[in-house]
Amino acid sequence: MQSERQYRCALVTGASSGLGEEYARRIAPLCSVLVLVARRKELLDSLAAEISTQQPDTEVHCITIDLTNSNEVVSLFEMLSAMALSPDLLVNNAGMGDYGSFDTSEWHKINAMMQVNVTALTHLCHGVLPGMLSQGGGAIINVSSLASTLPIPDFAVYAATKAYVTSFSEALRLELKDRNIPVLAVCPGPVHTGFGKVATREESAKALPSREGFYVSREQVVSDSLRALHAGKARVYPGWKIAFLAGAISILPMAILRVASLKRRGKI
Repeated sequence: MQSERQYRCALVTGASSGLGEEYARRIAPLCSVLVLVARRKELLDSLAAEISTQQPDTEVHCITIDLTNSNEVVSLFEMLSAMALSPDLLVNNAGMGDYGSFDTSEWHKINAMMQVNVTALTHLCHGVLPGMLSQGGGAIINVSSLASTLPIPDFAVYAATKAYVTSFSEALRLELKDRNIPVLAVCPGPVHTGFGKVATREESAKALPSREGFYVSREQVVSDSLRALHAGKARVYPGWKIAFLAGAISILPMAILRVASLKRRGKI
């Protein structure tokens, strides 16, 4: 069965829950070795045991690190090197959010969000690319967001970090276009994971707009993104409603989008 595997080694960040957990389950049959990265060791170990039972031919490793710490990202590369593992599939799924006005935000949380969403993601891409190039190919999935398509009041820094992820992914894809390394930006709308609970501050919870009609399941996000990756697409908006909304945003003038944002906040 090893010959049927598409990847030698896949690395998934933020794998302990949510989209990362689903990516790990779906990718496990596609790779010989699966590396799960997150902060919560017990959840990682539980997922690894489940995957090992269902996919006994896949070797699973758990690495517990904090991606807000750049030194620990360096340690991750050192651990991979010590295990003689060179990922040819990278899923940059780990991310943080913070919902509320910028002036009342806590700097340590804003800084941690930028470290995870931007710095660690970029560092991981930079760290795995030499191995992919030397092996003659690979693939990168960077989980961005529908929020990357426009500035969002009360989600200002989060949306800006995701705009970086989408732009960086598009540019990196063009750089690697002829080198057998597709790069995909996944831009989901709202998904039922633990992300919203962590991102929402207590004082702004009641102000969080209801978007239930736009929610997409974790399973669909992962299915759509893997399908898009294998089809060589640059970007995917999982779910037809989110894809439609992204299309509408792309053709609306910024002046109208600004007014809509102000209306949502009750400023007009």
